[in-house]
Amino acid sequence: MKNKRLFIFVIVMALVVFLSSYRLDAYITKPGGAYELSPLVEVAGGDKDDQGSLSLMTVSMLTATPALYVWAKIQDGYKFLPPEQVRSPHESDEEYNVRQLKLMSDSQVNALQIAFEQADLPYEINNNGVFVLNVLTGGAADGILSPGDRVLEVDGNNFTEMQELIDYLSEKEDGETVEVLYERKEREISTDIKLAPLPTNPERVGLGISFVEDKSIETTPKVDIDSDTIGGPSAGLMFTLEILNQLVDDDITKGYNIAGTGTMESDGSVGRIGGIDQKIMAADSADIDIFFAPSEPVEGGGDSNYAVAVETAEKIGTTMEIVPVETIEDAMSFLEELQPQ
Repeated sequence: MKNKRLFIFVIVMALVVFLSSYRLDAYITKPGGAYELSPLVEVAGGDKDDQGSLSLMTVSMLTATPALYVWAKIQDGYKFLPPEQVRSPHESDEEYNVRQLKLMSDSQVNALQIAFEQADLPYEINNNGVFVLNVLTGGAADGILSPGDRVLEVDGNNFTEMQELIDYLSEKEDGETVEVLYERKEREISTDIKLAPLPTNPERVGLGISFVEDKSIETTPKVDIDSDTIGGPSAGLMFTLEILNQLVDDDITKGYNIAGTGTMESDGSVGRIGGIDQKIMAADSADIDIFFAPSEPVEGGGDSNYAVAVETAEKIGTTMEIVPVETIEDAMSFLEELQPQ
């Protein structure tokens, strides 16, 4: 009898371990937290004597397990996402992380540009080649280039725009060799790569990589942003507001705890993001007073981020004010008219 109980106990424990640790090819997202931006952004000589705060919102993402899958089905705010809703086709977890960090980096360039335009201060945009997001298995650069590499030159040509590189490679033939100068971890490396048909489009030849333009910005005064562990572009709006708040003497928060979400585009428009309902829940838990939500219309119909945010706020019974924004001017106009606490 004792041996039987021990056997059952071992089986149950093995099942518990399996359900809690076996990794599914899927993800679970849940409300994250509010991160005050003042400690992450440092404008040289900037004003930090503010009564309120500006915060970015996050959504936590976990690799799904059977236990988490069941929990996500019954717990408010949790979502089960198949891999195609998170990663691009042919993209590994490492490449996904590289892409998210690159999106955050690009959003900071836009945030700095727009903030300095709003403050009427000088800045300069620099083009630094093209940034490798992922390397296709079986492609010409497979085993040579890696996600995060920066291609500086091809055959001695410095391509600062994606289309320039695409046009140059389109004139090459299968088996033709190109000399690629690239940067990896601040080290420049030159190597020859024999072009081959693209695994995703055999009718074309190329390096077999996906890439984006790599830009940086120089500003006066200098701005340092510490966000190495934060991925994605959705904090663009809030970074813009925090930078601007330190550039000007006035406290644009007026003493309120303000959060929000939305990409910041180079023309000052605020783009929609995912997980707006989970960010509303997280903001409510963090005692946020005002929340900026993108109100950009959805192509083909559907609810805007703002509409979903309002619906979620009503569902959870929060007193937090939800404010629609399509541009940085919308956010600034609201803050200018806001009465101080």
